[in-house]
Amino acid sequence: MKEVETKDVGGSDDAVQSETGTVPGGAEAAAPEDGAGPQLVEEAPAAEETVARAQYEQLKAERDQLVDRLARMQAEFENARKRTEREKAEYRDYAAANVVEQFLPVLDNFELALRAKGSAEQLRSGVELIVKQMEEVLRQMNVTPVPAVGEEFNPHHHEALGSVERDDLPDQHVAEEIRRGYKMREKLLRPAMVRVVSNPKQTVE
Repeated sequence: MKEVETKDVGGSDDAVQSETGTVPGGAEAAAPEDGAGPQLVEEAPAAEETVARAQYEQLKAERDQLVDRLARMQAEFENARKRTEREKAEYRDYAAANVVEQFLPVLDNFELALRAKGSAEQLRSGVELIVKQMEEVLRQMNVTPVPAVGEEFNPHHHEALGSVERDDLPDQHVAEEIRRGYKMREKLLRPAMVRVVSNPKQTVE
């Protein structure tokens, strides 16, 4: 009975030894777990590459959206520019047509005067009526003559073509009007061509 118990005890020792032997085995089994550290380090760059790739795709998509938006804005700007130029051209044509329409009756009267058979005095009277008609059309368009004869010479409104010696008019005043000047409201269309008084008797104080 004791031998059997001794064997059992010995078996227990073997079991203990086998159990203690599992520790190195366990240690050997744990080695791969320790080796898992380098494997995680190797996988980190791959994760960073994935994140960088995602950021790249996002930035690329945003860039494409901005480029598309810029192209649309350029197209809209070009369309707006063309539309503005077209509207300006249409407005100019409309304004010109309105002016021409008002002068057509004047042209008709000139043609009638050319076909008329009468004396020189009658022709002159007809032309004077046409001139008055034209002046009325200009007045309706707010176009008025630039004051000239008797006015003080103004280089902004008058263009001097020479001087005339006269003692009955103040010095540096307009003596003669060679070509009438016109202005539309306050805007000068063309200056009046004049001759200016040169009064040798007048002294400048």
